[in-house]
Amino acid sequence: MSTNPQQLQKQQVAEAALAWVKPDSVVGIGTGSTVSCFIEALAASGTRIEAAVSSSETTSEHLRSHGIHLRELNHAGTLDVYIDGADEFDPHQRLIKGGGGALTREKIIAAASRKFVCIVDESKKVSVLGRFPLPVEVIPMARSYVARQLVALGGQPEWREDFTTDNGNVILDVHNLDLIDPVKMEQQINNLAGVVSCGLFALRPADVVLMASGSGVQQFPQM
Repeated sequence: MSTNPQQLQKQQVAEAALAWVKPDSVVGIGTGSTVSCFIEALAASGTRIEAAVSSSETTSEHLRSHGIHLRELNHAGTLDVYIDGADEFDPHQRLIKGGGGALTREKIIAAASRKFVCIVDESKKVSVLGRFPLPVEVIPMARSYVARQLVALGGQPEWREDFTTDNGNVILDVHNLDLIDPVKMEQQINNLAGVVSCGLFALRPADVVLMASGSGVQQFPQM
């Protein structure tokens, strides 16, 4: 086990998330370093799940390496729970996601799940979203057009060069957006022609955020 404090927190919160997994259920599983810890914890726990719905090819490979059966979302129906990390979360469980580039599939699985449990370490907690640049997935031919529209919204978009999403699209990472009203901004960006999805999870925030810190795992909203 790692002795890096942040890595230890990720392992701690990943293990805490196991309490939300029902035996023999179909579980949505996201992407990222904290989710990798969750997959390891799930495999080590011996909890038998029927299948997992994965948000990325990277996660799918990790799940297969542990013999965990995968199922397409189209064949899974509504999921009981979706477990995923975040790049930021605010006091209302609204998130910025997409640092790993899987935001669109993550957003789809979150929408198709009854419960979205977000697992993070304490470095991801913010009072207002926007310190982390906002990823926006864009159809390639629309990259320049969308970038101009994002500038008009007050942002500074940066093309994530040499990166292609699992959907074959590109990512614009948008710095310095005013995200005081993240619901409105999510709607505005999603309405731009050529945008597939943006990394704001405000219209459908997390139901529960589990945050690991030096003093243990906290749950938001607090029960």
